Amino acid sequence: MTKPTRKFRYPTKDSAPVRIALTLAGVAYIALFLLTPLIAVFAEALRNGAAAFLAAVTEKDALAAMWLTLTVAAIAVPLNTIFGLAAAWSVAKFDFWGKSVLITLIDLPFSVSPVISGLVYVLLFGAQGYLGPLLDELGIKVIFTVTGLVLATVFVTFPFVARELIPLMQEQGVAEEEAALSLGASGWQMFWRVTLPNVRWGLLYGILLCNARAMGEFGAVSVVSGHIRGLTNTMPLHVEILYNEYNFAAAFAVASILALLALVTLVLKSALEWRYGDEIAAAHRH
Repeated sequence: MTKPTRKFRYPTKDSAPVRIALTLAGVAYIALFLLTPLIAVFAEALRNGAAAFLAAVTEKDALAAMWLTLTVAAIAVPLNTIFGLAAAWSVAKFDFWGKSVLITLIDLPFSVSPVISGLVYVLLFGAQGYLGPLLDELGIKVIFTVTGLVLATVFVTFPFVARELIPLMQEQGVAEEEAALSLGASGWQMFWRVTLPNVRWGLLYGILLCNARAMGEFGAVSVVSGHIRGLTNTMPLHVEILYNEYNFAAAFAVASILALLALVTLVLKSALEWRYGDEIAAAHRH
């Protein structure tokens, strides 16, 4: 006796032509606004051949811009990771006066233009700013230095880790932490063995998003950098300078490296989802 075959049931009652049309529309939209520009960047980068591409990306100022971009991201991302964990822990696990204000401040960079945030740093730390004369007497320079780039990048990227962790920690509640404390665990033991493992995938997502934004940030760092070649130009700023000088091949070559870094981040995220997909899904469910 053969078992009756179960007919697959779609989650909606739309007809097959409607589903196909919607799918094709989504694919066409992605291809037009995402894949086509990405392909165009790599095509323009290699238009003059591999030799010209290698010469553009190994040029002294280009290498300095790449190194500076990675350096700024290497400083800003760990700082925002620590801040994001602390902020999410405070918001999700405790009730205190000013909690809503803290949440609003966390979301502030999402509503403020990066250019405005850069101008605020100039107003505070510039030579004619509020703290500029004091810093000058102490021999400290912020604007037009790597320090200014890091501060601007930290500001525009600090919501990503916190915003990924806050809803996850709120959903998990405090029962497991309270159980660990009741069994004699210290605060640090509770954090490392209970809280952090429960949010590790959300934390990883936040770090990946934060890193991608840090490497691609343009507006805020453009204001505080001074556009000093070889010293304060990150990769996006170096691309702008090359393009304004009509050196299109070199501009697209450096832009392709920046796009490649973004693709590496995306591939890493997808690989982790493929390898640990069940654990990631479980973490987001809880």
